[in-house]
Amino acid sequence: MPKESVVFGLAGVFFGILVGWMIGSQQARTPAATTSAPPAAAQQAQTAPPFDQSRATALEATIAKNASDVESRVQLGDLYFDAERFADATRWYEDALKINPTHVNASTDLGIAYYYMNQPDRALQQFERSLSIDPKHTKTLLNIGIVRAFGKQDLEGAAKVWQEVIDLAPSSPEAGMARQALQGLRSAHPPGGSSSPAGPAPNQPGK
Repeated sequence: MPKESVVFGLAGVFFGILVGWMIGSQQARTPAATTSAPPAAAQQAQTAPPFDQSRATALEATIAKNASDVESRVQLGDLYFDAERFADATRWYEDALKINPTHVNASTDLGIAYYYMNQPDRALQQFERSLSIDPKHTKTLLNIGIVRAFGKQDLEGAAKVWQEVIDLAPSSPEAGMARQALQGLRSAHPPGGSSSPAGPAPNQPGK
């Protein structure tokens, strides 16, 4: 999915550079006007692409021939996610994880889908499962920060996890996003400020 991204906005003040970037764990996807955000007061910058039924049919045929095909299930989940059909996406990510419970990308993508279904607590629980597989999975950590900031209004918790991303992989793309997030957070909410980030727009991801 164009989940090299997470779309999120903190009271519309920052993360403009991240618009449409919902941080998922897929590796070669194109950001959909976004990523992430790993989730947040997400205002989708682009209309979701139409669902590719022919591609879905081909993937389902592949899966039917191979009951243990994990990657085709993840790809099918991505296909539904990109079309903003999150309930369908979660079904395929969950199915993939039944076959391979240690597939960290599928786990994190599932958490992102939960977030966009307006289930931030469930998303955070899924991200914790991802970290139990790979404690240094920076995309998962970045998404945790976004969900904490926009789904739970926990700015302190978000800042902490974003700093962890920077400490773990200072030259990574995720660290760059974390620095932008921290900078925006400090600009929008200086010490002593009382405002809090706007909540996410349920079911309107900008991956």
